[in-house]
Amino acid sequence: MKNNIYYETVSEAISDLAKRGYTIDFKVHTDDECLICHKSMTQLSPDDFDIDETHRFEGNTDPGDEMIVYAISSLKHHIKGIVVNAYGMYADSVTSKLVKKLHENLNPK
Repeated sequence: MKNNIYYETVSEAISDLAKRGYTIDFKVHTDDECLICHKSMTQLSPDDFDIDETHRFEGNTDPGDEMIVYAISSLKHHIKGIVVNAYGMYADSVTSKLVKKLHENLNPK
């Protein structure tokens, strides 16, 4: 996982990742423990994707602005996309295999 690119804003990260082929917009679906693209109805279980990059954004004035952008890819489905999620005090507290995988990649050992 490479993180040597620095972005000032979430929108800058999303724009550049899209230029690099990360075009699918995934959302965390904790009930089914998967990532889902509502546009194509593509679902990825935690074993179906890899996290290629993570980009954290601090909320300088509002903790609600703390976000993380994940660049993910799936060899099985031949797709690349992004997941944008809150972290810190506004992060999803659900303990699932999916959320665990995302958080482990946020703070690699």
